Amino acid sequence: MTRRSFGAAAVVTGAGSGIGRAFAAELARRGGRVVCADLDPTTAKETAALAEAAGGRGLAVECDVSVEAQMWDLCETAERWFGEPATLVINNAGIGAGGRVVGETPLPDWRRTLDVNLWGVIHGCHVFVPWLREHGGGIVNVASAAGFVHPPRMAAYNVAKAGVLALSRTLAAELAGTGVTVTVLCPTFVRTNIVSGERIDARAARAASVLMRLTGAAPERIVTAALDAHDRGRLHVVPRADARLLWWLGRLSPTAVPRAAGLLGRLLPPPDPA
Repeated sequence: MTRRSFGAAAVVTGAGSGIGRAFAAELARRGGRVVCADLDPTTAKETAALAEAAGGRGLAVECDVSVEAQMWDLCETAERWFGEPATLVINNAGIGAGGRVVGETPLPDWRRTLDVNLWGVIHGCHVFVPWLREHGGGIVNVASAAGFVHPPRMAAYNVAKAGVLALSRTLAAELAGTGVTVTVLCPTFVRTNIVSGERIDARAARAASVLMRLTGAAPERIVTAALDAHDRGRLHVVPRADARLLWWLGRLSPTAVPRAAGLLGRLLPPPDPA
């Protein structure tokens, strides 16, 4: 077991709230320096202050992960601040999306969801992996149980998270033997503000909020599990029992999970009128 998450020179995207903020705070508690990147500069500054209060150091950076040039700027800013290349990259930034079936989901919703949730991670890997390959370190990509369960009315989100899962597995193969550890986090409901996302139908958001209150885990718990697993060199982190059950059920009976998800989908409220 390494202690890569301790004393790290870490970059966290989507650090302004939720899982990203919890990553930044925990890395700071572990003695790290954390670049807290977010589309919202105000929340990024709040997280950087939390990192300082937790015993580490924090730098707020405004960044849209869907824009390649901004990710290059983020990499350069981080290296200047650290005085060295980043040793740990957390590709976490994401938005919520869902509520309508394929064919009714507006194409702009598809594009924005994929731009942030998939291309944001692709940009993070494209920009930072060459540095990690040369200097060593780790990368944690935040996917979701939706990447292998595929609930109905969440196609764009499911596709993006499945892509993050596939990208992470590919990276793990390509980086084997280089000293770079790749981890992909696949949680179920976590108590964050993601259900208030820009691409979620209002009725679907209300239903998701109820489920989150009833079954959601604290982001701090999920983050601690992810970082500890990363230090142990694990590729997949499926931190909740419900997600692990669905993971193995899907492997043992590939048709069972889609059928069960389809039955659940019939219980969901219809979307709001366009």
